[in-house]
Amino acid sequence: MGRAMSDRIRVALAQINPTVGDLSGNVALLRGAIADARDARAQLVIAPELAVTGYPPEDLLLKEDFLADARTAVHDLAADCREILALVGYPERSDDVYNACAVLADGAIQASYRKLYLPNYGVFDEQRYFQSGESGGLIELAGARVGVTICEDVWEPGPPLSDEALAGATLVVNLSASPYHAGKGAERERMLVQRARDNLCAVAFCNLVGGQDELVFDGYSLVVDHEGSILARAPQFAEHLLVCDIDLATPRAHRLRDARHRPPSRRLRPRVELLASLQLPPGPRVLAQPDIADPLAPEAEVYAALQCGLADYVEKNGFAHVVLGLSGGIDSALVACVAVDALGPDRVTVAIMPSPHSSSETQADARLLADNLGVERLELAIFTLMAPYDDLLADAFSGSAPDLTEENLQARIRGNLLMALSNKFGWLVLTTANKSELSVGYSTLYGDSAGGFAVIKDCPKTLVYRLVAHRNGITESSGPKGRADAHGELVPRSILERAPSAELRPDQRDADSLPPYEVLDPILEGYVEDDLGADQLIAAGHDAADVERVIALVDRAEYKRRQAPPGVRLSTKAFGRDRRMPITNRYGLSRVPRAGNAAVSGGGLSRRTRDPG
Repeated sequence: MGRAMSDRIRVALAQINPTVGDLSGNVALLRGAIADARDARAQLVIAPELAVTGYPPEDLLLKEDFLADARTAVHDLAADCREILALVGYPERSDDVYNACAVLADGAIQASYRKLYLPNYGVFDEQRYFQSGESGGLIELAGARVGVTICEDVWEPGPPLSDEALAGATLVVNLSASPYHAGKGAERERMLVQRARDNLCAVAFCNLVGGQDELVFDGYSLVVDHEGSILARAPQFAEHLLVCDIDLATPRAHRLRDARHRPPSRRLRPRVELLASLQLPPGPRVLAQPDIADPLAPEAEVYAALQCGLADYVEKNGFAHVVLGLSGGIDSALVACVAVDALGPDRVTVAIMPSPHSSSETQADARLLADNLGVERLELAIFTLMAPYDDLLADAFSGSAPDLTEENLQARIRGNLLMALSNKFGWLVLTTANKSELSVGYSTLYGDSAGGFAVIKDCPKTLVYRLVAHRNGITESSGPKGRADAHGELVPRSILERAPSAELRPDQRDADSLPPYEVLDPILEGYVEDDLGADQLIAAGHDAADVERVIALVDRAEYKRRQAPPGVRLSTKAFGRDRRMPITNRYGLSRVPRAGNAAVSGGGLSRRTRDPG
């Protein structure tokens, strides 16, 4: 044991993909990461927040047996920590339950740091499960001070990070389980750069990676120096051990020349707990060449998130195969591409289920795409199934003109067929509805909404088109599976160019029932994701009649969304974990300002008639 060479420390960030509740599997992942870090001559290895249990464990944290087993798992892991130090996230059961970081060294748990800030917004419910810690925490390593934080602790611009820096920490580590939404990695990097510069300390941020139900964790672990320069960056959506040598001495020299911090440093030093004072294992003599992965472009990032979320949902829940209905439309085309890229063509089956209203062009496109992807293709025409339904209901429907009921029957027949395949073979049914459709209820309960996982439920329709165009731009040689058609495209160009239609009646177009998607999606973003009211949306330049119509549709469809399957979260306000609105709700369009003489469509919710399909 000795002091780190030249006041440096070699740190390894273990960007791993744990599974919630799989304590033995997660410990095996951590053991492997610690062994790899030791082989890389790292002196300190950092694992993500709650790495032992996976994140979020939710109500597993209310079970005493689970908490006791997690503690045992940490003790078992500590036995492997010799000639290396490890910081590992786990739930600590003490007088209460804490979201904690175990300090492992010399074969034992030396100390624990307890998370101060417990997020309770969006997808987070940490105040339901945890008590907060009381102060920042320091580890003294051969005379150098390292601050410890957990996830939300660094999103606050002041303590505990600022307290730890003022108490002498020239490196602050952060164990994180920071869920993904589009652009989150760049947003997080900007924040960490600012924290490092403000506090004249290096920051090492270790994040989870992988999918957990609706959530996806993008990894994107980072090391930032005291001037805000990126020293190392892990790739997105992939497990990785990020090794980096961090200079602990230069920040101290900068602080010597910057007298601003001296008075608060003297005042705050006693308030930050010294968790442990440990020796460092011998450091390497040659500096590592750290990885600095390039961030993905916007569409590539979202597409990778969809792949990651689907792959982990399938693998972690034990499914061998998936099935979906392939219509020849843009939405099912995107889901099929994601499924093949995530799982491989041999684990994907598509069912083509034409009705009398399905055009020959869409059927041909569906078959061509299936062939391009190399997946199993089932032909299940529903012509012959529609007539018995009509005959059986003829007396009950006598005197009623055909309407949405007959259209929805077609979707429910298709849903029954897909669920039959699921029951017979144990396949997971993937639904193909996008966020725009789910927002306004443009779907059929127990029909196209029937299934086990909704891959694109948080993708607006306009984004769906961009993602398909992005996938078409990936060449076969660059990795993803599938072959190009005669135009050099995986997805036939006609799928991208054709006006969207449910094809449930002759000459049907989505635009017959909805505003154009380029009009609809910005209104939905404002109303659903930004919680803007009608007056604010109209003031932003949206047409008043469109706003009134869209709000009515969104509010009316809440009961449908409550029954939707889980799907990949991509936005800051996804349906399900993020946006939680009451189904029975009389606060609605009665408050929408009327534009001129335009009637408010449907009036207040108390006067609305719900579409039960």
